[in-house]
Amino acid sequence: MAKRVCIIGGGVIGLATAYALIRDGNEVTLVEARDSLGSETSFANGGQLSYRYVAPLADAGVPLQAIGWMLRGDSPLKLRPRFDPAQWRWMASFLGACRTSVNRRNAAHLLRLALLSQATLKGWRKEDSLDGFNWRRNGKLVTFRQTANFEHACASLADPQQQQVLSQAECASLEPALTDTPFVGAIYTPDEEVGDCHAFCQQLTTRLQASGRCEFRLGRAVTGIRHVDDVVSAIELGDEALPVEQLVIAAGHRSRLLALPGVRLPLYPLKGYSLTLPIGAEHRAPDLSITDYDRKIVYARIGDQLRVAAMVDIVGFDPALDPKRLALIKRQALDTFPHAGAYDEAIEWAGMRPATPSGVPLLGATPYRNLWLNLGHGALGFTLACGSARVLSELIGQRPPSIDMQGFALCAA
Repeated sequence: MAKRVCIIGGGVIGLATAYALIRDGNEVTLVEARDSLGSETSFANGGQLSYRYVAPLADAGVPLQAIGWMLRGDSPLKLRPRFDPAQWRWMASFLGACRTSVNRRNAAHLLRLALLSQATLKGWRKEDSLDGFNWRRNGKLVTFRQTANFEHACASLADPQQQQVLSQAECASLEPALTDTPFVGAIYTPDEEVGDCHAFCQQLTTRLQASGRCEFRLGRAVTGIRHVDDVVSAIELGDEALPVEQLVIAAGHRSRLLALPGVRLPLYPLKGYSLTLPIGAEHRAPDLSITDYDRKIVYARIGDQLRVAAMVDIVGFDPALDPKRLALIKRQALDTFPHAGAYDEAIEWAGMRPATPSGVPLLGATPYRNLWLNLGHGALGFTLACGSARVLSELIGQRPPSIDMQGFALCAA
């Protein structure tokens, strides 16, 4: 039986969820605080659909490595301690997840969801002719500057049947833009993809509008959620109460502000930055997606532009551009790919990636019978959006989910 579902959040997660629900015959109301959709964290992210390279940030050795990073002026990680209990709780949980066994378990959860997401997007593109967002299956190279890191990565491939270990010479042969770069080798995954997340959001919006079964409430911030016992009854939009039958929270890092009694959302924003460079005929941008492992910078060619994205800043809830961080990204990108694009014309951006300490999103049911979660995807929002949406629509429709849901459940508050 068709259900009426309200979704809070108009980024790629909320829009993909709405699309999956509409495809399954449901009615949707999507509420977004901004006047536009897909215009925050989904706007100018890294662009890589990285399905097989999904290891969480929390891992053995990361705390010590992070201390070393913070002592450097060119660190990919920036920490600004605040008088904020949420930050300290998140960091304590993150440190607890920095164990090899925990990392491998969480990576397996993410890989399971990522491969479902890849299959789901493939189905939408084929069955619905969903296009218009510069999607390509271009393959991805994770490149290494340090031999020790390269050897460690080679010994722990996420999917050995689909990933190939390449020497420096093989990298340059496969991707000419890597000629004369300092990388000692790489891991190549041929079927990784790339796309424009914001354009994807626009395409979903167009399909949702055309369906006649999706209502948008833009520029309306949710100020509260009403409930009676274990049932959500309405959301508050200022002085308006909007009744709900089923409610999905997909509002990124702001979801934490909407938590109800018994629902603890361990979210914190990890601020990231990007540059978007025009590519002209005179430039030599990489065609394959590149992840510079040691510098933590990703490169993705999206149409006639190169997206360069990097940094993990744990600095609170300030989305403002940091000129020093952007200058560092530009300097390091120029050092690696000096002819990749028009750096002087780069569009600068910063976004707040909603992350759980484990790196695994919160997906599924809550103690409230009609309240659902789809949040906490960190830097993998675009990658995991379609799979997360599909699973949530299955759960709301009381159908068996397409994957084992172990690892994604909300912990008790």
